[in-house]
Amino acid sequence: MQFGFGLPTRGPLTRPDAARAVLARAEELGLAYVSVADHIVIPATIAPHYPYSDTGEPPFPADGECLEQLTTMAWIAAVTSRIRILSSVMVVPHRNPVHTAKTIATIDVLSGGRVTIGCGAGWMEEEFLAIGTEPFAERGRVTDEYLAIFRELWTSEQAAFSGRYVEFSDVLFEPKPVQKPHPPIWIGGESPAAKRRAVRHGDGWFPIGANPAFPLNTVARYAEGLSALRQSAAEVGRDPATIDLGFWSNWNHEVTGRVTPQDGVRHIMTGGADAVLDDIGSLHEHGVRTFMFQLANPDGLDATLASMDRFAKQVMSRV
Repeated sequence: MQFGFGLPTRGPLTRPDAARAVLARAEELGLAYVSVADHIVIPATIAPHYPYSDTGEPPFPADGECLEQLTTMAWIAAVTSRIRILSSVMVVPHRNPVHTAKTIATIDVLSGGRVTIGCGAGWMEEEFLAIGTEPFAERGRVTDEYLAIFRELWTSEQAAFSGRYVEFSDVLFEPKPVQKPHPPIWIGGESPAAKRRAVRHGDGWFPIGANPAFPLNTVARYAEGLSALRQSAAEVGRDPATIDLGFWSNWNHEVTGRVTPQDGVRHIMTGGADAVLDDIGSLHEHGVRTFMFQLANPDGLDATLASMDRFAKQVMSRV
């Protein structure tokens, strides 16, 4: 069982000295993963389609501040020595796949094999338009093709690919990632399409519990989602045991009064340490091995370090 946390890409914890202090404390406490979110630009006007809030309103600051994900992951690799570095999640269609595969391989080499790639298809059409990607409506097909390109470049001695969006041949791609056959690919998302992608293209499934459209906000609902994933695996002849399972609680676990909007029962991974420990145990029985928590505090460095210390004492030490 492994635990991790998200390092913000905006706000006071993005300052180098603060980020170093947070990462150093994470390694001291034995946290296994640090995750980095992905936005390249934040448009000034965004339709309320954010999938992880009840209202659809996105949680962005007015100034649109955000560090670039892969650059931040490379910086984390340089200032840490043990913690694994997780993209959570990388919006796959945002970047040229050949360039992205090279960047990820480079970070994996320079970090000594500490990269895990959490992947998703994206949700914000305005950002797709600003970047100049393939059409937003085709993002699922684009994601699947780009993931296949990653694998081809990471594993073939002389890479070649012919797809709907990208075509190349006779490509020498070195150095390959340290991890073999390649860095783990965890598929984020809770929808049926995300589960199918995890089965067909992923090494793991890494959902968030707070998607109102596809809620996994109780242990019972997570079990239903996992059952659907395993059924999808059986339909294509894949052993479900080969799919790693993680869970991302992108909310403050110390909240005591959060309830599910569907039926008013306690929201998973809230309610204090005892309740969170119960949920961890229940999900672990279903096969979840990696648990990500929101430990960063908007009040800044001292509050974040205190939050991390409490989590280590009240949760990690008791597992």
